[in-house]
Amino acid sequence: MKSHGRLCILVLFLALAVAAASRAGASSDDAAHRDLDAMGAPVGAMPVDPQIARALTRVSPLQIQHTIAALVGFHNRSTLSSMVKDLPSGTGVSAAADWIEAQFRQISAECGGCLEVKRDTFTQEAGTGPKARITQPTTITDVYAVMRGTDPAQAARMILVTGHYDSRDSSNFDTGGEAPGANDDASGVAVSLACARALSKMKFPATLVFVAVAGEEQGLYGSRHLAQMAKQQNWDLEAVLNNDIVGGNRTPGDKFQDEHAVRVFSEGVPASDTPEEIRRMVMLGYDSDSPSRELAREIAEVARTYTGAPETSAQPIASGLEPVLEFRLDRFLRGGDHYSFNQLGYAAVRFTEWREDFNHQHQNVRVENGVQYGDLLKFVDFNYVARVARLNVASMAVLADAPPEPVNVTFPPVKVFDNSINNTTIEWQAGAGAPAGTKYEIVWRATAAPNWQRAVMADRAGMKTGAPAPGGVIGGIEYATYSVTLPISKDNVIFGVRAVDAEGHRRPAVVPWPSR
Repeated sequence: MKSHGRLCILVLFLALAVAAASRAGASSDDAAHRDLDAMGAPVGAMPVDPQIARALTRVSPLQIQHTIAALVGFHNRSTLSSMVKDLPSGTGVSAAADWIEAQFRQISAECGGCLEVKRDTFTQEAGTGPKARITQPTTITDVYAVMRGTDPAQAARMILVTGHYDSRDSSNFDTGGEAPGANDDASGVAVSLACARALSKMKFPATLVFVAVAGEEQGLYGSRHLAQMAKQQNWDLEAVLNNDIVGGNRTPGDKFQDEHAVRVFSEGVPASDTPEEIRRMVMLGYDSDSPSRELAREIAEVARTYTGAPETSAQPIASGLEPVLEFRLDRFLRGGDHYSFNQLGYAAVRFTEWREDFNHQHQNVRVENGVQYGDLLKFVDFNYVARVARLNVASMAVLADAPPEPVNVTFPPVKVFDNSINNTTIEWQAGAGAPAGTKYEIVWRATAAPNWQRAVMADRAGMKTGAPAPGGVIGGIEYATYSVTLPISKDNVIFGVRAVDAEGHRRPAVVPWPSR
């Protein structure tokens, strides 16, 4: 009886396995006929731009080491030290600002004056409340360099990279103790300077801005003031790349650091949206499609061509770093300078190493119970910082070369309870200044997928033949209207439209909204 029982159990197990395999096979067959695969092809890597590839070779780990070492050499870069009158010569945040400005000016001299080097200096008033980190009016200086675009029709477009050059130890108010800030955030400033060195040898239609801000440790004051200035001066700021704690952390014995991964944080719902805009976004399932999130997806695609880890890249030029998209604004319960730009409606993301070591952040330099504390130079992996810098370089270059994004991207009205609703029509207009030869790619992904999965060029997807239809005048600019119809239901996928130039540089996708 026991043998008979075991035989019955075995037969039942085999039957269940066959049924499961049958279901899996049926599911696979069904998937092959799903409408989301009805046309197009899997999203592929961008073609290699030889000029961008050469720019990546200009990023030197040794130069990055020199930059971080020089910033550490100011001993304490507390923002509050700008108000201390008796600091030793060559120390403090103001001396660091002077040095950064000199670096930008040297880079500009080497490219024939291609950079406009500037300071944004202001007085931050004292905070209120018992936890205020600034208790007296304090001078804060942001240092930045602007490389103007060469195309008059596109030069207003701006892409910005930043890191913060201020540092701190265990006490926010200590302006004299050692606060080397090698990782937090001399590493991010080194990335910004490396981008300036690499990209100043090139020409782009759009404008690049290289920045080092202060006041981050006291409450993002420097970046907030810069973002406000950008808004007041009507900067057409398309993308902000914030690098903060990108040193790689070489703590001996850390088994969980990943030297081939960098986290890219991005907001899902724009901080600047109104409650009504947020309600509409959530209703449409666009809570993971903010401009910042699309910027993060674009960075991941850039890495596939230029800097990704070998196992995840189609054709990496400088293999060794994979951006891991973190679908949240920042690390848990913490924030950074990109949020200053998010709050004013700008697309902005944060790069941060895979795993932080808090013995080396915001700590007095000391050895305690055999443990070394302090944000010291010896814990920075300069090769890792160089990988992060190369990803920033490639991302800035692609974004600056790519055409302006399409505007007024919409789903025209459809009949409800009609089979035609299972098709999807998308209309859009070319962005102002789009050069001749600009093409448009339709991308889509399943609603539960993190990245774009399939794509088709608009001219292969039933776009209206001949010249685009007149679209009218908006803000004094005449736009032409494009339209495609796809045999794919918008119920099951998220769509996007992105501009592509003749060399294959892509813009981040823009999701369509129902026309009203």
